[in-house]
Amino acid sequence: MTRIILSLMLLAVTVQAKDIYATFTVEAKKSTNLAFTSSGTVNSVAVDVSSLVKKGDLLAELQNNDLKAALNIATTALKYAKKDYDRQLKVKKLVDASRLDSYAFKYESAKAQVIYQQALLDKTLLKAPFDGVIFDKSVEVGDVVSGAMIRTVFKMQSLHERKLILEFDQKYWKEIKVGQMFNYSIDGDSTKYSGEISKIYPFADSGNRKIRAEVQTEDFVPGLFGDGTIMTTDTTTNK
Repeated sequence: MTRIILSLMLLAVTVQAKDIYATFTVEAKKSTNLAFTSSGTVNSVAVDVSSLVKKGDLLAELQNNDLKAALNIATTALKYAKKDYDRQLKVKKLVDASRLDSYAFKYESAKAQVIYQQALLDKTLLKAPFDGVIFDKSVEVGDVVSGAMIRTVFKMQSLHERKLILEFDQKYWKEIKVGQMFNYSIDGDSTKYSGEISKIYPFADSGNRKIRAEVQTEDFVPGLFGDGTIMTTDTTTNK
């Protein structure tokens, strides 16, 4: 028993911080290319480069008077189809089932037509999918766009939210964990920054033998690059 106790007392655990080098580029947390999926002529453009937008804001619109008229017609048809159907429901005990089914069919068809016409109209409206800023614009009033040959007309990104895309040597794949601190600097900026690793990509690039990870940050210009060190805990046991 004494020997066991003495053996346990001889065990020593050493914990050291190990720095692992990583490079990174800055990307917007959200970024998207926007395009019309319908064909037509651009009727209006509501934003420009550097415009701040909210989710749902109208960015551009195709000429769509014909579709607006078609939607109005469909809406009117639905109004009267509903009236006819409601009348038949009130006297359904006096009419045969097939007649009632006929009015029900017309009513449901009218509802479907309104939904269809609204969908066609919506395709002529290009709206912001999230809060952000426009950073590229390649459309003007009068331009013709084709739904068959989709091209990007706006590029937008989150206004403040950014992420660092880290790359580190694959040999450290067992040592890097979510939550570890990354101390870094941006090229051309002497300020020292730090942040936590929020995501580790589950694969190694076969071309450069690197693994990627992400660190959340704010306000850096997308496209900037830099480097830093990931702080890991290296635990060794001495006997």
